[in-house]
Amino acid sequence: MNLLHYLKYFLFHVIGLMSVVALVTGGHYITLGLVTTLIIYMLGDGLSGDDTSTPRFKHPGILTVQLWMALPLLLLIVFASVWSVSSGDPLGFGQLVQHWTGYDALAAREATALGHHVSAIVLTGLMIGMIGTIPAHELTHRTWDPVSMFVGRWMLAFSFDTIFSIEHVYGHHRYVSSIDDPATAPRGRNVYHHILASTIKGNVSAWNIEKKRLKRKGQALFSWHNAVIRGHLMSLMLVVAAAFMGGWPAVLYFVLCALWGKALLEIVNYMEHYGMVRNPAVPVQPRHSWNTNKRISSWAMFNLTRHSHHHAQGEVPYQDLRPFPDAPMMISGYLTTILVAMVPPLWHRLMTPKVLDWDRNYASAEERLLAAQANARSGIPALMNATANTKTTTVTA
Repeated sequence: MNLLHYLKYFLFHVIGLMSVVALVTGGHYITLGLVTTLIIYMLGDGLSGDDTSTPRFKHPGILTVQLWMALPLLLLIVFASVWSVSSGDPLGFGQLVQHWTGYDALAAREATALGHHVSAIVLTGLMIGMIGTIPAHELTHRTWDPVSMFVGRWMLAFSFDTIFSIEHVYGHHRYVSSIDDPATAPRGRNVYHHILASTIKGNVSAWNIEKKRLKRKGQALFSWHNAVIRGHLMSLMLVVAAAFMGGWPAVLYFVLCALWGKALLEIVNYMEHYGMVRNPAVPVQPRHSWNTNKRISSWAMFNLTRHSHHHAQGEVPYQDLRPFPDAPMMISGYLTTILVAMVPPLWHRLMTPKVLDWDRNYASAEERLLAAQANARSGIPALMNATANTKTTTVTA
């Protein structure tokens, strides 16, 4: 096995550590760190092409430990970020930095302008999404592994989203690309509407799933057995920690970072399944997710990009996911597509042709009828001649 295939997934950790350095050095370095992160993902995806390799890993345990390592890294990032707006020096962190490096981080923090603090919120929320939610997504699929579940749920707590470990695994994967799935955006919906709608409906769905589970086990709904309640208490503990670090300003700052991290998850949900249709009684196929094989996104996001295979076979670990180059493809890599989604007119201009192409070339006969109904509801022009004689392209796992 080529060592590069193991090392490439450590790009994720390099970006996280780079963010810590930017947050600690303060001032314009924070904004520079944010811009550099965007450039790495967007320009890297644009220039480096696709990664369609499917290596066999002889030591998958290394890749699991690598995922676990995301939790202390995320804790360090968020600690450094909240420290950057605290009036004191929690844990003597600034003095330790000066002792180890000679850099006066406390003076740099005091000189940081408001605009750079805004950049810090954007950067920290981005890291909560990438360093927290993405590995947590992989770990919380491993429901048989208590260590992975523990680590994954704590990472989700940083975005107030531990319910993801319930709704995503037991709800989203069952109902994906159907009208019963809160995370699947119907045609014509803008991303800001989706962030709110998916968050609210996702929490309701997780509560109902957990309610049914507790009822089957004969356990009380309002008790420590309720994973939804426990998860929200985990997030509350982080808010309390921020309060101890810097009082109410630190609490407000952390909440903004966490909510931005949560919003990023919903933006990703939006672009992964936008406009897809499926009868929930029909098995999920690779055609029911938008896919991308952009190299930097794949390496730094643990193959989340290979979403078509992930939904067709949710139990497959990230390193074994296949690229499915014939699956329906996103606009570009993840960060580029996120930015496009945040500009609704541009998103609909680029995605409507892709959705209509999906209707013609990927949908089953039943899905073409569902698509025609979705087009009518959304205002997307109906396809001419109902594409009844168009050959269906089916990608199977």
